[in-house]
Amino acid sequence: MAKTARVAFYSLVFASLSAPVGAKDKDKDLATAPPAIFQGVLDCRSVADAAARLACFDKSVAVMADATAKKDLVVIDRATIRETKRGLFGISLPSIKIFGGNDDVEVNQIESTLTSARSSSDGLTVFLLADGSRWKQTEGRYTYPKPGQKIVVKRGALGGFLANVNDQPAVRVMRLAD
Repeated sequence: MAKTARVAFYSLVFASLSAPVGAKDKDKDLATAPPAIFQGVLDCRSVADAAARLACFDKSVAVMADATAKKDLVVIDRATIRETKRGLFGISLPSIKIFGGNDDVEVNQIESTLTSARSSSDGLTVFLLADGSRWKQTEGRYTYPKPGQKIVVKRGALGGFLANVNDQPAVRVMRLAD
C-alpha cells in the first residue's frame, strides 16, 4: 500500500511540474497575438477592392471603438507601460502578461524625493517617496534622511532592493504595502 501511495504522490508531483510549462507557452502565445478586435482591423488591409476595404475598415473600427468604450479593449502606449511599471516597482506580483510580455521596458531603479521619513518600532527607517510608495530599511547603517532629499531605489541581487538617500552609501530596503 505504501508503494501505491508513493506512485500516486510522484504522479501528482510530475503532473504539477508539467502543467506550468504548457501554461507558460499558452501565456506566451496570448501575449504576442493581437486581440481579435484589433486583428479584424489588420485583416482589412488584405481586401483588394477599395470600396470593400473601406467598408471593412469602417466596420472593424466601429467594433474597436465600441469595445474601447465598454472597456473590453484597452490601448496603452510604451510611456504608459513604463510609468505603470515604475509605480509597481518593488511590489511582488504574479506572473501576468498584462503588458504584452514586453520586457524591453524594464524598470531597474526609481529616482524620487523623500516626502517624509520616520523611525519604525524596530528603529529602522521608513521612507515615504513623492510617488506615494513606502519603503522600509531592513538592514544597514542608520540613516538620517530629511524631507526633500533625493532617493534612488535600485534592484539589488537576489530580488532585493537598495536605497541611496542623498548620495549616501546604500541600505537594504523593502517596499511596504500602500
